[in-house]
Amino acid sequence: MQKRTLGRTGHQSTVATFGAFSVGYVDQDEADRAIQLILDHGVNHIDIAPSYGHAMERVAPWMPDIRDDVFLGAKTTGRTRDDAWRDVEQMMKRLNVENFDLFQLHSVGTISELDKTTAPGGALETLIEMREQGLTKWLGITGHGPQVPSTILESLKRFDFDTVMFPLNPASMRDANYRRDAEALLAEANARDIGIQTIKMITRGGWGENSKDCHTWYDPHREQEAIDQSLWWVLSQPVHTAPTCGEISLLPKVLNAAERFVPLTPDEQVAAIAAQRPPQPLPALAIPKG
Repeated sequence: MQKRTLGRTGHQSTVATFGAFSVGYVDQDEADRAIQLILDHGVNHIDIAPSYGHAMERVAPWMPDIRDDVFLGAKTTGRTRDDAWRDVEQMMKRLNVENFDLFQLHSVGTISELDKTTAPGGALETLIEMREQGLTKWLGITGHGPQVPSTILESLKRFDFDTVMFPLNPASMRDANYRRDAEALLAEANARDIGIQTIKMITRGGWGENSKDCHTWYDPHREQEAIDQSLWWVLSQPVHTAPTCGEISLLPKVLNAAERFVPLTPDEQVAAIAAQRPPQPLPALAIPKG
C-alpha cells in the first residue's frame, strides 16, 4: 500500500489508516480478525477515540506487540482542560499504552466549539501539557459538519496544529460552499506542511427515514467499483491518509481499493463528482440529494 509523509510529523503513513470505530461494536474474535487483516495489508497508522464503543479494549491486547510499529493517533471530545485530562488518563489505561504519537481535539465543527477548546482552561491546554510531558509528540484537530473546513482554518490562526482531520468525499464536493472551504483548507495545510487526514471518504449520502444497515452515521457506498471511485478521488487530492470506514463488513473492500489506488486524471475526478447520486441528503456533510 502506498505511503505518504504525514506533513511535518515525518511519519510515512499508509494511505489508509485503521479507523478503529469498526471494531468498537464487535466481540474480540471478530476484532482480532479485522486487526490482523489491517496488519496483513501493511496499514501502519491507527485512529481511535474513547467514544468508539469498545474499540480501545479490542485493540489493547495487540498493543504490546505492535505499538512500536504503528503511528497511534487518539483524540478527546473534552472541551475543558480537566475533562480532557480525564479522557487522556482513561484512554491510556483502556488502550494499555504509555503515550501517543498524535493527540487531537476531536469533533470541533463550529466556531463556538473551537472557542471552548481554545479558551483559558480549555482542552487545548491539555494537549500542550501532554507534549511537554512527553505523552505525545504531535498535536492535531478534527471536525465534522458543514462548517468544519472553515472552522479548522480559523483554528490554524489560533494555534499551529501539526495535523488536521475533516470529511472529504466526492458527494460533498457537489456543494459549492463546502468545496470552496475544503480546497482552501487543503491549500493552507499543505503550505504549512500540516498532516492531512480525511474521513468519510466513501459516503454517498444520508439515511433519511430509511433503516440503517451499516454501523456508519452516513450511508456508505457498498459496491467495490463505487468504493474505488470515491476513495481514489479522495487520494487524488493533496491529502496524506484516510481512515477506513466504521462498517467492519466493508473493511476488506476499502483495503482492497487502497492497495490498488491509481490517481484519477482531472477529467476522471470531475466525473467522480458528477456520478454521485445520493439517495438521501446529508446536511451534516453538506451533501444534497442527488
